[in-house]
Amino acid sequence: MSTYYPPGAFFFSVMLIGAGAGGSAPNADGSFQEVSGIQAELETETVTEGGENRFAYHLPRNVRYPNLVLKRGVVGKGSALADWMAATFDSGLAVPITPKDLLVSVLDQNRNPLLSWTFHAAYPIRWQLASLESMENKVLIETLELSYNYFDRMS
Repeated sequence: MSTYYPPGAFFFSVMLIGAGAGGSAPNADGSFQEVSGIQAELETETVTEGGENRFAYHLPRNVRYPNLVLKRGVVGKGSALADWMAATFDSGLAVPITPKDLLVSVLDQNRNPLLSWTFHAAYPIRWQLASLESMENKVLIETLELSYNYFDRMS
């Protein structure tokens, strides 16, 4: 009988789907320090019934997804994700935004995916660099924030 151990949250990959050779293969993009925003919340509407004062009904409405936030050391060249984000922000909306799917995977010790999430129709909404401080000895971190429609969880 084998013992199950939950996977570590420190070994993961982020891929921009459709950025590989020929435009269809996933393309791993740099080492990320942190990924946050993998969350779904069911919104509810509170309804009170006339004459019933003991409780209120909470009816489900829709699912809400927060923005996906990616943090990593700044990448110079060769990043499909950085190129896509730069093209989105540099166009000033003169060119339509091109939503893409992203794949976030938790990996095992052999770099095989244990658990993955596909974020559908993602597009960048914020790109931020950490402050530059001459008295600090830190890696320059960029924060990439993306909005998306929904995500699928795959195991």
